[in-house]
Amino acid sequence: MRNEGLGSWPARRARKTPHRTALIHGDTTVTYAQLYERTTRLAHALRARGVRRGDRVAYLGPNHPSYLETLFAAGTLGAVFVPLNTRLAGPEIAYQLADSGAKVLLYGPAHTGLVAGLPGGTDVRTYVRIGDEYEEMTAGAATEPIDESVAADDTCLIMYTSGTTGRPKGAMLTHANLTWNAVNVLVDTDLTAGERALVCAPLFHTAGLNMLTLPVLLKGGACVLVEAFDPAGTLDLIERHRITFMFGVPAMFDRMARHPRFPDADLSSLHILTCGGSPVPTSLIAVYQERGLTFLQGYGMTEAAPGTLFLDAEHAVAKAGSAGVPHFFSDVRVVRPDLSPAGVGETGEVVVRGPHVMPGYWGLPEATAASFTDGWFRTGDAARTDEDGYVYIVDRIKDMIISGGENVYPAEIEDLLLAHPDVVECAVIGVPDDRWGEVPRAVVVPRQGARPDPGEILASLAGRLAKYKIPKTVVIADELPRTASGKLLKPQVRRRYGGQLSP
Repeated sequence: MRNEGLGSWPARRARKTPHRTALIHGDTTVTYAQLYERTTRLAHALRARGVRRGDRVAYLGPNHPSYLETLFAAGTLGAVFVPLNTRLAGPEIAYQLADSGAKVLLYGPAHTGLVAGLPGGTDVRTYVRIGDEYEEMTAGAATEPIDESVAADDTCLIMYTSGTTGRPKGAMLTHANLTWNAVNVLVDTDLTAGERALVCAPLFHTAGLNMLTLPVLLKGGACVLVEAFDPAGTLDLIERHRITFMFGVPAMFDRMARHPRFPDADLSSLHILTCGGSPVPTSLIAVYQERGLTFLQGYGMTEAAPGTLFLDAEHAVAKAGSAGVPHFFSDVRVVRPDLSPAGVGETGEVVVRGPHVMPGYWGLPEATAASFTDGWFRTGDAARTDEDGYVYIVDRIKDMIISGGENVYPAEIEDLLLAHPDVVECAVIGVPDDRWGEVPRAVVVPRQGARPDPGEILASLAGRLAKYKIPKTVVIADELPRTASGKLLKPQVRRRYGGQLSP
């Protein structure tokens, strides 16, 4: 095969284990041979609609076999896959379609109204709705193998990650980035071909796709795809399919643990629980340990495809609170501003280098250059290391808020708040939340003479931002703390307004 990328995976796996189960979705089971055939048909159908090497193919929909078929079909043609977050609002989707220059958009039935209401200004010329339209398109397509030359360093997908400037940036992940990340997972979690993975975390996020689904498919295991997380349904699926491996954010595992069925649910098949997005609370670790289960925690970012640090089961308790040590094929340092190594216990910035780290941001050479120094990707996250080399993430140099595993950047919200006629200044901070770990709070300074209603301010953001980005509370302030030069002092904002509000 001339294809060195992900587009060749279905063919390579089909020639080894054609009759093994690859995907399960509801009552539908897809073998590796069927996945290869369906992927090939879709690739021919996309080619017939003008998709060529380097073209972008976008997908908007929940976890479904067609998601992975589209990813692999794009890779078969040497095209670039653009997964879109289903929680985003119409204007956000439109921006990413326009920015990526996607020619084709495949979308789920639930997003028909959103797609119909998208404004012009994009390069999308072909729209395909998942369901009958998708099946009819692929059923009539050819099944002859496509042997497109695709290099490992070619871009495989563009995954958007929110930026501190208020606009999301498209991280370009190559076929090599994704392959090396999958190899890291195989090395550090001891996956076998007998894995049955429950994919209830969204595939449009790098963890659900790259830390769970792709490594399992590379190894020849089966992935059970679930369109939306539900604690009761998850417990049912674990029992029914004898799930061995699942990934989630702490909020998901917490909801499972709080469900009345949890104490009696049969979890005996589970042997790998990986968790990311934010640190797992010690109390939650204890609840699962009582069931004989240990969390494998890690730290990563979309730009690193995403695995960077990993805490194995052996050290889950002794090094609780740590993000672990670098994955096998990953190099991580904690450095001072001049990039010299920080001492043990000294706080510094996390920098990353390795074959899994992206080459840059789509169409943003200046942002790319600013993110790398001497080949090291600068994460903007602060951490310290202990005497054994274990890394502890202690702060976020960037002001990112992590809410239920979703990254929320204040600048994006602040930009829209400042468009409100009664708001002259604002700052968005993260505040603790029992369910989501952290949620946004807006601190606003009204224009002189105005008395804005907090509820109305929040309502003005509906439809313009994803729901998880909309602040849960608004504080009206007389002024915001600033330096003499006018720079906003976010730490002071957090200290002053980050506590519990009076009823």
